[in-house]
Amino acid sequence: MALFEANKITKQYGSVLALDKVSISVPEQCIFGLLGPNGAGKTTLIRIINQITGPDSGELFLNGKKLKPEDVLQIGYLPEERGLYKKMKVGEQALYFAQLKGLSKTEAMKRLKYWFRKLDIVDWWGKKVEELSKGMQQKVQFVTTVLHEPKLLIFDEPFTGFDPVNTNLIKNEILFLRERGATIIFSTHNMESVEELCDNITLIDKAKTLLEGSVNEIRNQWAANEYDIVFAGEVELEGDSQYKILNRQTENDRSIIRLKTVADIDTNDILKSAVKSGKVISFNPALPSMNEIFIRVVEARN
Repeated sequence: MALFEANKITKQYGSVLALDKVSISVPEQCIFGLLGPNGAGKTTLIRIINQITGPDSGELFLNGKKLKPEDVLQIGYLPEERGLYKKMKVGEQALYFAQLKGLSKTEAMKRLKYWFRKLDIVDWWGKKVEELSKGMQQKVQFVTTVLHEPKLLIFDEPFTGFDPVNTNLIKNEILFLRERGATIIFSTHNMESVEELCDNITLIDKAKTLLEGSVNEIRNQWAANEYDIVFAGEVELEGDSQYKILNRQTENDRSIIRLKTVADIDTNDILKSAVKSGKVISFNPALPSMNEIFIRVVEARN
């Protein structure tokens, strides 16, 4: 069941078509990657979901019902551009944002204490935002985004400003939120994070949808007759009429060779040929990374 749907959303700014009948369907309790190069239309779609601006045409649905202005209380949005008041103290600001989202002061304080302890930021309560690093500010804004436990969370480049330790911390918290029932739209240029976190994705470029589906299904679809053969020791495997060698590397006394077969070739024939060159440890389809797929799709479009 889809928690959120956008159906044929179109948005134009003057002569610039930002979105051209873009549709997404975000399953309940999943992490949904909204991907695309700079200027693809991602931010425009996110702003429309948050009702910061409206579409020229198309419809949006939350829980099967048309999105209404009051539904903003069921959405948590962490923008790429940070929005904390620099002169205001961290605790006062977090409490203010929580009450804007409909929480009572008592409930807000209870939840803030929980999250400030969990992220080890209790000592920041009385500090002004301008005294914090970008990473510290990002932690505070993360808390204000999730505090009211919205049905739909939207994270736009949530790891900006974080070191590897805190990036991993926030990744784990995002997974934790999904386990507790949250549905998450996750926009990023980091394809490694997409593979780690996302269940489904949509890739848009130049206002149009180019690719959509589950991450696993997409990677399998783009495998494109490529295989990795791992040999014990160093070997010299040469290409022939059945396949060509794409790359080879040696590590830990093993040779790893990636090859691309001709269409409809029996992989057993490839394996029979390979064992003549050395001891085969493994022979598996080579799934392309999401980064490779992203580049292939966008370059084909351009």
